Amino acid sequence: MPVAMELSRIIISEINDQQVIFLKEIDGPRAFPIMIGIHEALSIHRHVKGEEMPRPMTHDLLVQTVESIGAEFQDVVISELREHTYFAKLRVRHDGELVEIDARPSDAIAVAVTCDPPLPIFVAEDVLNDVLGGGQQ
Repeated sequence: MPVAMELSRIIISEINDQQVIFLKEIDGPRAFPIMIGIHEALSIHRHVKGEEMPRPMTHDLLVQTVESIGAEFQDVVISELREHTYFAKLRVRHDGELVEIDARPSDAIAVAVTCDPPLPIFVAEDVLNDVLGGGQQ
């Protein structure tokens, strides 16, 4: 069963190429970092802070496109950790069907915070066990 998580921190570094976001278990103590790129980190940060851009950015465009065809974002699931790489799915409802779209977790989370209201974020229990070594952090 996937575990409900929330975005708890965004760390943006001007001296590193890799930025960090932290997801924290909503009803528990577990948390873990995900390394992401600067563009995704800035997009997430802007939306969390409620900053408006004069023109749609990439994640805004994706949300507007999906909504304009009558589909509705449901949630984000970080479903797998393979060879130190996380895999995620953006789950969208269209014409009564659930469509799972392969995505990088950073893009999926950026879309999640772009949606109004923000999408729920889930992480597979197996991923949490793998990343935390089976224990609690």
